[in-house]
Amino acid sequence: MDTVKLRLLLFSMGQVVTSALVAYVHDLSFMVCFGALVAERQLIQPNPDRQQAIRMVVTDIVYGLAALLLLGSGILRVLYFGQGAGFYTHNPLFWTKVGVFLAAGALSLYPTVTYILWVVPLRKGELPRVGEALSTRLAWMINVELVGFASIPLLATLMARGVGLPPA
Repeated sequence: MDTVKLRLLLFSMGQVVTSALVAYVHDLSFMVCFGALVAERQLIQPNPDRQQAIRMVVTDIVYGLAALLLLGSGILRVLYFGQGAGFYTHNPLFWTKVGVFLAAGALSLYPTVTYILWVVPLRKGELPRVGEALSTRLAWMINVELVGFASIPLLATLMARGVGLPPA
């Protein structure tokens, strides 16, 4: 095998491995997002103690970082490592999936801002004030996020099978 063919083979193998790693990061970050949301939902209650409040803040940070990684790896898959941008951008299921992700992200802003505001009293050794109404509102919002996130794999599975694309 001459050096040109060997280089092409190695380049091709490198692209396959890179593509697989980006897909893996995408899937793993989705699972971390979903797991963090489930954990956050389980932690919500009125008048949490200091340890519970800190866990909620940390869990939300994990969720946010995983969501950013999910978004970044998703963009990489669409532009460089997936089936080609045309495959995705011409499929209404892709845009539905993106819309659900963005809606869940927008909905998560309220809990995130709430938890950020808890940091000040927590640093002072005080507990955040969480009444029944706030606890119920946060739980409801996270429930909606969980339903949205649970629909994303279904949309992705349908999209990967060409559902939503015009007949060839």
